[in-house]
Amino acid sequence: MKSLLLKAVLFGSVLSLAGCASQPSISSQSRPNVDFTSYKTYGWVNPLATDKVGYSTMITGHFKNAVQNEMAARGYVYDANNPDLQVNFYSNIENRSETYSSPSMSVGYYGYRGGFGYGLGIPVYGSDVETRNYKVGSVSLDIVDTKRKELIWEGVLEGTLSKKAMENPGAAIQYAVSQIYTRYPVAARTAAPAQ
Repeated sequence: MKSLLLKAVLFGSVLSLAGCASQPSISSQSRPNVDFTSYKTYGWVNPLATDKVGYSTMITGHFKNAVQNEMAARGYVYDANNPDLQVNFYSNIENRSETYSSPSMSVGYYGYRGGFGYGLGIPVYGSDVETRNYKVGSVSLDIVDTKRKELIWEGVLEGTLSKKAMENPGAAIQYAVSQIYTRYPVAARTAAPAQ
């Protein structure tokens, strides 16, 4: 019975540690004294960080769709020729690992085959260590004042583009971009269109 109770406590501890695993985090920063409502149009930085030399990637297409939804929801109009703002985006996948340690206990026993009596040894305490390797991605958005050629806002979401999430990259990128835009200085006037 004690063994079963100990295993239940250990299992609960492992679950608690798993619940503490790092969650996606959003950060942003704005250039001081910038009136974001004075800008009306936006376009893309050329070349975009997610493009390859000479061609646009599928990931770029997903980012453009997601950013267009968020910019339109804030009243900005796309202008390819003379935008007030230029947008750039980055994604980065990196390897990470988490190590969990949980207490364990082993008990020794002894006995005699032909003899008399059995005994129980003193419990020996130790720990089981488990390491989990995984890939995690971050997304970064830059908003640049075109005339001044100056970064005026940056938003970063870390820990969201997992390998599993990227099985449906359009939805994963839309989610990541929409989360970053929750920190943008201009609130959405309308809900961003669903993809």
